[in-house]
Amino acid sequence: MDIFSYVSVTWSLVVLVITLLYIYGVWPHGFFKKLGIPGPRPWPFFGTFLSYIKGFQNFDTECYKKYGKVWGIYDGRLPILMVLDHEMIKSIMVKDCYSVFTNRREMNKELVGPFSDGITVVKDEKWRRIRGSLSPFFTSGRLKEIFPIAEKYGDRFIENLKKRSPDGPVKVKDVFAPFSMDVVASASFSVDIDSINNPDDPFGAHIKKFFNFSFFSPLFLFLVLFPSAAGILGKMGFSMFAKSDMEFFYTSLKKLKDQHNNMNHKRVDFMQLMIQGQISDHQAESSSEEQPIKGLTDHEILSQSFIFMLGGYETTSTTLTFLLYNLATNPDCLNKLMKEIDEMFPHGAPVTYDALMKLEYLEMVINESMRLFPTAPRLERVCKKTVELNGITIPKDTLVTIPAYVLHRDPQLWESPEEFRPERFSPENNIDPYLFMPFGLGPRNCVGMRFALMIMKLVVVKLLQNFNVETCKETQIPLQLDTLFRPKVPVTLKFTPRAHKEE
Repeated sequence: MDIFSYVSVTWSLVVLVITLLYIYGVWPHGFFKKLGIPGPRPWPFFGTFLSYIKGFQNFDTECYKKYGKVWGIYDGRLPILMVLDHEMIKSIMVKDCYSVFTNRREMNKELVGPFSDGITVVKDEKWRRIRGSLSPFFTSGRLKEIFPIAEKYGDRFIENLKKRSPDGPVKVKDVFAPFSMDVVASASFSVDIDSINNPDDPFGAHIKKFFNFSFFSPLFLFLVLFPSAAGILGKMGFSMFAKSDMEFFYTSLKKLKDQHNNMNHKRVDFMQLMIQGQISDHQAESSSEEQPIKGLTDHEILSQSFIFMLGGYETTSTTLTFLLYNLATNPDCLNKLMKEIDEMFPHGAPVTYDALMKLEYLEMVINESMRLFPTAPRLERVCKKTVELNGITIPKDTLVTIPAYVLHRDPQLWESPEEFRPERFSPENNIDPYLFMPFGLGPRNCVGMRFALMIMKLVVVKLLQNFNVETCKETQIPLQLDTLFRPKVPVTLKFTPRAHKEE
């Protein structure tokens, strides 16, 4: 009898645990049904997360076609409201940004590591203070000061490219990434990494590892299933990124900051500007909306420096890679751009900041490339309080996402949206800013957007002054993207020296 009782109790506990576990895995998945919002059916525990295997841009496009301008999905247990409604986008990105949709997705500090004070992560008043402190670094005046630095590395980039075989294929990302990082390192810290000529430089080697990331890594999947475990995992020493890489950058940036503190710096770089306005932790904590304080703490300076490095390596170089692919596969547009460059800078004349900013067709080409391949293919905001937008109730703490990739390719908004047509962005077309947001939109858009655009314009002009760009047998046409919006096969093109440079 005792044995039977023991078995009975054991089975009861097993059934109870399984039942509770099942409830845990499906309980949040009634969120959108209660709100009357359509969406794909979620799987227990995983929600709709596994659909990202096909590429989240493809998943988003499928959902838009099936469910319309507003639908709901689930990253594991986390509900995400997807929005393509024009009026709702206005409210989320601009109108209600400060009062309701200020913050991005919550990131656990322990898992993010020592760079948890980066402008892309921080919230509310801290974000306002950091944003207000960084914005003056990217004015036209500051960019003009930085321009000669970018030009120096642009020339070095061209010289390096000339050493390659003129008939050999070039993996575009491999040549643009070192250039981007060298410019950012010099403009930010007055450091000459010269990764253009030293591809094995430690900075480049470590930063590459940050982007060897997968949605389906064991740690990430575990966090999707059990998001509340993030804090515990962080305290146990787990991290989203390799600790050796995090420690390398933290130590290197701390050393650079100490050097800036201990020497009379002749050139005012981004780090020096941040140091000049440095404040204590106590001052930062006392900042409020009523009595705002500008400036960054010691830790915040290091966090922003790291964000600059990441953006310089990945975002700029990836955007340039897509841009060159679009030009190579559309030779008419390439020839038109080369003609504009030759007219503005005849016979390979030196490039100046003011003249560069006057290249109208170049601006159109960059915009059209970013329409097809936006820097931020998804834009996220957290709803701070329950609101109603366009008849739809959005509960407090809901994560709201605007799939910019889908917005930019919506056939209802763009004629032949899959085609590369720079003329869409001619001044007379006056594109609605709520339909085109490659760097985000509103107060929380990319703070370094103008800096990135300057670098991209400069290197494209330098490149096309010296080379023609063509596809080759290694070029994948059409381009296919992986789950993280990266080319499945590296973009490979041929750079042929232009004949007029030899005359």
